[in-house]
Amino acid sequence: MLSKLIMTADSTPAIHAQGLVKRYGDKLAVDGFNLDIPRGQFYGLLGPNGAGKTTAIHMLSTLIRPTEGEAWVGGHSVRLAPVKVRGAIGVVFQESALDRNLTVEENLRFAGLLNHMPKKLIASRSEELLQLFGLAEKRHQSAAVLSGGMRRALDIARGVMHHPQILFLDEPTIGLDLPNRRNIWRHIARLRSELGITVFLTTHYLEEALDCDRVGFINGGRIVSHGVPREMVAALGEYIIEIEVAQPELLAQALQSRLGPSIVEGSVISFRFDGNAQALAQLNVDLATQVRALRWRRPNLNDVFLWVIHGHDLKGTTVIPAPDSSTRGQAAAGIQGNDENARFPLSRE
Repeated sequence: MLSKLIMTADSTPAIHAQGLVKRYGDKLAVDGFNLDIPRGQFYGLLGPNGAGKTTAIHMLSTLIRPTEGEAWVGGHSVRLAPVKVRGAIGVVFQESALDRNLTVEENLRFAGLLNHMPKKLIASRSEELLQLFGLAEKRHQSAAVLSGGMRRALDIARGVMHHPQILFLDEPTIGLDLPNRRNIWRHIARLRSELGITVFLTTHYLEEALDCDRVGFINGGRIVSHGVPREMVAALGEYIIEIEVAQPELLAQALQSRLGPSIVEGSVISFRFDGNAQALAQLNVDLATQVRALRWRRPNLNDVFLWVIHGHDLKGTTVIPAPDSSTRGQAAAGIQGNDENARFPLSRE
């Protein structure tokens, strides 16, 4: 078993960011990024591609320097003490950092040497991690011949070789199939349990973030809302109703007094609904001659993001106005979800 980190009573946040800004010429990649993550928390930063997730991680891990603002990671300033920050963190990037010419065991040894670990400690940690990630039988194989899932597991093992206080995971399961994604999350859960480390996750597979302690939604380089993920989903109501119709704006306005506010995307109107199945069936009867289809399903984190960026407040969710409402539709299109909830099409014959 991995030796657990000794967590002190220090109340200093694992990560504190204040007013971080990053510009690339005229492009504003991150705009006024503020964040506090307590020690030991599992935090997810969620949003579409291009929202600023990776740029935020690169600033927090000292790979790039903020244009404005400051952050403290592991109690150290990213501006004034970048070397100390690097000693306190592990990073698993979107792109693999493995040397594919080295074996599995050699990649771990190399990571240990980069972190100035004694050779005996490198050997013992390597064995622990090989067992934890199911790589013991692959130790002498080149990283180049591993499957995608095994390479990702080795990437994560490499990132925690020195038992960091904080582990940054930037899209750790991107490009993996569902079984491999689930395996990776089992490994990460064991790491959290056995090491007690703070985990900072970025992903656009929103269903992966349900087990986070807290999540923040980033859009246009700013965190626009944050909260406890399951509470945020529950705040949407029992169901999301989706109505497909030729003139969605007119029907959305007509149903507002009955169903409340809506989101219109193309020919589909979405409503939040807290009623029962009988009420849904009655709604279908009432609209049978007016709509192409009516469906309902359980809400998910993808729905939370869509409702928040359209300016709707959710109970239990802290909402911060997005920087530019004109980018909302474009941002929402980049989110990926995995809706495993049943759909009940109530289409007109």
